[in-house]
Amino acid sequence: MSIYIVRMDHPAGPEWNSFVREHVVYLKDLIKQGKLIASGPLKQTPLRAGFLIFNADSREEVSKLVNADPFARENLIAQLDIQEWDPLFGQLTALSSRVTASELQDLVD
Repeated sequence: MSIYIVRMDHPAGPEWNSFVREHVVYLKDLIKQGKLIASGPLKQTPLRAGFLIFNADSREEVSKLVNADPFARENLIAQLDIQEWDPLFGQLTALSSRVTASELQDLVD
């Protein structure tokens, strides 16, 4: 399993409000499945946007999960960025690759 950070930007307009409840229900189901670690809106962005942190086997799996989101179905994703991420430090360290400090230092040198 790997960790993926997803940024999802939404187009301006009232349509977002029509599907936000269904979107949240979908996200809560992904949390129950162990696929979604966290999600929330970005503040002070030009468009409505949010980050999602997924626990998945591949980028393709994350794409499928995003494509099953009601916002995707309704064409309410203006921009999408999916990046694999390794949380080496902090509260999500247990989900990291656990590269040792010496291995990390070797990468820096």
